[in-house]
Formats: sequence, structure tokens, C-alpha cells
Amino acid sequence: MDTVKKPKFGLTNNQLKIIAMVSMALDHIGLLFFPDEDIFRILGRIAFPIFAYMIAEGCRYTKNRVKYLGIIAAMAVAFQVVYFVAMESLYQGILVTFSLAIITIFAIDGIFKFKKLWSVLASVAAILFVLAFLFVLPVLLKGTDFDIDYGLWGILLPVAVYYLPNRISRTVGIALLLLARAIHYTVFPVALGTLQWFSLLSALLLALYNGERGKAKMKYVFYIFYPAHLVILYGLAMLIYVLQ
Repeated sequence: MDTVKKPKFGLTNNQLKIIAMVSMALDHIGLLFFPDEDIFRILGRIAFPIFAYMIAEGCRYTKNRVKYLGIIAAMAVAFQVVYFVAMESLYQGILVTFSLAIITIFAIDGIFKFKKLWSVLASVAAILFVLAFLFVLPVLLKGTDFDIDYGLWGILLPVAVYYLPNRISRTVGIALLLLARAIHYTVFPVALGTLQWFSLLSALLLALYNGERGKAKMKYVFYIFYPAHLVILYGLAMLIYVLQ
């Protein structure tokens, strides 16, 4: 007699992604429509760490690394082109950040896990590309609004999660990095600096991660949701501005 597999206690990959998508949407709603209400931005601090964790999970379990990076990078480029045309802005969104994190992870693997010289050289070149994106381009484009969403922290979180050996160490590791980031943003104030402390709430949710994907196939839902919800929200904001 067949037995039904009992779901593990906790939150699945899909459930965490849904929580993160709701959090991200609330964050952007607050940014565009309720700039004086901190509650939206507080709830929005949960999204990034969860997505960073899941990017690391994607790197760990993907069967086709080239395809995985290619899809995310292609969507990042497409979004940035549209964003530049619409907003005349060089600000690099989260898909760019995650693309750089994936490149870093695969490049580090290429240096330490492959013995062929060409693979090592290609991996070193990839890391140099990421470093140039982080530290050289901002200098070359000084005077513009060029910046990378979440900056170096946005790359470090997925990389750290990827290389930590188990779910407990990954949760503790991401909590410590979020704590360090909150301290950094408090000592060296940036936008939403003190609100970054609320990102630690995401570690509580990630502690409940049971390692299962969930029944629905949501592999690329976030990458579609991210630009789609921004287009809708910015469109509504522009419509409200025109009608006022």
C-alpha cells in the first residue's frame, strides 16, 4: 500500500519566496505611495535576505549553471535597458546584484574545484569583472546615479550562504552578516540605515526553512514578478501624478 509522504515541519522554498515577494511589494508601495510611513519599509527589509539565501540554493542545486546564470543575467540586462529608457537612471537593480553574486560563486568554484588552466584563468577573469563592476565603474561614472542595489553586501550574502555546510550554519551566517550590515549602515548612515536592523527578522523565517522546494514550480516566478510589479507600481505612480 502506497504511503503519502508527510511534509516536513517548517517553510518550503516556495513559501519563503512568496513571503519575500509580498515583502518586496510592500516595500516598493511604501517607497512610491507612503514615503512617510516606515512600516512599509520595515516589512520590506525581509525580502532581500530571503532572496539572497534562495539564490545560493539555486547555485547549489541547479543542473545547468550556464542556463541558470544566463536567464538571470539576461533578465537583468533587459530590465536595466528598460529602466534606463524610462527613468534615465544608471542605478543597477537587484537582478544585477544577484547576477554578480552567481558569477562570484561559480568563479570561486572554478578556481578551487577544476584543474584545467583555462578554467582557472576564466574564473579569475570573472572575479576581476565583478570587482571592476563594484569598485571601478562607480569611479568612472562618478557624477551619475550609478550604484548597485545592496552593493558588496548583496554579493557577500549569497556567497556566504552557498559555502556554509548546512542549514543551521547558513542561518547563523546570514544573521551575523545582516547584523554586521546593520551596524555598518548605522555607523556610516545611508538611506534606511537604521531600518536595516529589521532585516534580522528574515533570519527567524529562514530558521524555519525545511529544505523542500514545495509542490508548485516557482523556479523563475520571482524574476518575472520583480520587473512586472515595478512596472505596475511605477505606472500607477505616474498616472496619479498626471491626474493630480
